[in-house]
Amino acid sequence: MLQREALRRRTALLVLLAFFLSLCAPAPAAAFFFGGVGIKDEKEMGRKFDAMLRATLSVVEDPEVSLYVNKVVARLTAPMPPQPYTFKAAVILHNSLNAFAVPGGYVYVFTGLLMNLDREDELAGVLAHELAHVTQRHVASRLERAQYLTLGSLLLAIAGVAAGGPGGGALAVGAMGAGQSAMLNYSRMDENEADHIGLQYLVAAGYPPSGMVGGFKILRQKSWMSGTSVPTYLSTHPAIGDRINGLQARIQGMPKAVLDRKQDNRQFLRVKTLLWGRYGDPQAALQRFAGKDALSRMGAGMVLARQNRVAEAGAAFDQALAAAPEDPLVLREAGAFHYRKGDMSRAGDLLRKALRLDPRDYMAAFFYARMLDETGRAREAAPYYRDVLRAVPEDAEVHEAFGRSLGKAGDTASAYIHLAYSAIYANNRKMAERYVDQARSLAARGGDKRALQRLETVYKERKELWESN
Repeated sequence: MLQREALRRRTALLVLLAFFLSLCAPAPAAAFFFGGVGIKDEKEMGRKFDAMLRATLSVVEDPEVSLYVNKVVARLTAPMPPQPYTFKAAVILHNSLNAFAVPGGYVYVFTGLLMNLDREDELAGVLAHELAHVTQRHVASRLERAQYLTLGSLLLAIAGVAAGGPGGGALAVGAMGAGQSAMLNYSRMDENEADHIGLQYLVAAGYPPSGMVGGFKILRQKSWMSGTSVPTYLSTHPAIGDRINGLQARIQGMPKAVLDRKQDNRQFLRVKTLLWGRYGDPQAALQRFAGKDALSRMGAGMVLARQNRVAEAGAAFDQALAAAPEDPLVLREAGAFHYRKGDMSRAGDLLRKALRLDPRDYMAAFFYARMLDETGRAREAAPYYRDVLRAVPEDAEVHEAFGRSLGKAGDTASAYIHLAYSAIYANNRKMAERYVDQARSLAARGGDKRALQRLETVYKERKELWESN
């Protein structure tokens, strides 16, 4: 099962690579780059990359995770000089110890990295380094020096970093040629500058400077423990040993008050618990969750539920609730467990309390809306689905659930609009065409024409991407 899942994710990454290779290959870069790679070009590349990445790979939309990572990015970017980008972070479901940024301010963190770091300042150190690659325009600068490259080759190189390992790298090298494969790695000069500028970002944001060194050391240690050469992140960021030494030398000269900064890691540990509970190897995860505190019991309940050990999972969630009866995360995960188990009454009580304590938790709202659907209250569910979609407007699963809920409530026209969005964001071209046609037909007979116009705009943009492949 795990091997099939790994193969599915690898295949998805290779599909993403192939898409970008063909996306812009017909246009030679020489013509494109005579005027240089401008900020507008970077934003467009980043937007296209992000759209197809989200349609091809699994992105973790849990607000406890996604909002947290974006909060760390926002803290790092707040003290920066004015930037032409709006920085956005996303968490990719993949066990690689990796993070990378692409032109236009898009930052990606793999769940494998979050699950293997120990503290927030280590995560912030890695992200500060990646943000420096964006602000210093390292990719764009290399493209301007290599005018023979195509835009497709750039996007392929970026996706090769995302794929990681021998498969992703080999595909990129084969497609680009040996002369172009150097695009997969930053130069030593780029790395040193990203370390230097990234360290400044880290310190300016109030983090202890040791975070960057600590993050790199853990990555190197994990590679030794696993018996591999280097994890993906370090394989695309060379000379890590020398760079750690250089960073330590810089840090030693900083004021004691900066060196002695303390970091609150409670939110980081909550995110790490969620990821290990939901995606980690069950045996390793249960060893991590041997404690009696609420988070450990919640994590154990999540793992046991995945193993279909329902009675043990229920006991673990009861222990978590007893230890932290007012923790909205514990309430939400326990509520989701009881929803999946079919106990709608208990699920509803827990999820209502979770939402009262944390109204921003759109995952709790999503499960509560589904509970209302399951108990014949589809009309009551609609406001909750709308709240969720305001937070994650491109989530295919939410659009599908809302579409089916609207169908139950008798609003067929709106149902097809949301089913069409679901197919578009799931990259299902055939079903998207079918649902859009149904929405058009119903709009012509008195449906919401403005909602149809918004759908048509999104559909047109996605069709352009599909047809360019």
